[in-house]
Amino acid sequence: MKVLDLQCRQGHVFEGWFGSEDDFQSQRQRGLVQCPLCADEHIEKRLSAPRLNLGAREPMAASASPTTTHTPAISRGAIDGAGVLPPVLQAAWLALARKVVANTEDVGARFAQEARLMHHGEVEERAIRGQATPDEAVQLLEEGIAVMPLPLPVAAKETLQ
Repeated sequence: MKVLDLQCRQGHVFEGWFGSEDDFQSQRQRGLVQCPLCADEHIEKRLSAPRLNLGAREPMAASASPTTTHTPAISRGAIDGAGVLPPVLQAAWLALARKVVANTEDVGARFAQEARLMHHGEVEERAIRGQATPDEAVQLLEEGIAVMPLPLPVAAKETLQ
């Protein structure tokens, strides 16, 4: 089994598991390897370190505190100059997008209409998502209907194989 670090043209980094190098190349040529965030099929391998299992680790030194943890901080500097999120943030964004998809109803192009019906009490309120033009979104906001643009990656809408 080969575990590869992969990257699309947008700079999204993700991991792929393949039976062999030939398997990776074959799937890539057939368009089966896509970025889970943007569905880009132009995928390149990145340098990756092999995992070597060389045995058990040494016991932790007595002076090291087992309760000490390091939580990474997120700042404006967490996004590189090309506007690319680090892999941990990409994974968090994808998890959030999947949660939104799983807990909302896709009403498609009827979004503005459905939002108005709910706002006026004509249909039961529920969590919806869909598409609205910029003009429709502005009109909804002017009417006091809370909406928020949320670009969802294609991979959030389907189960990964």
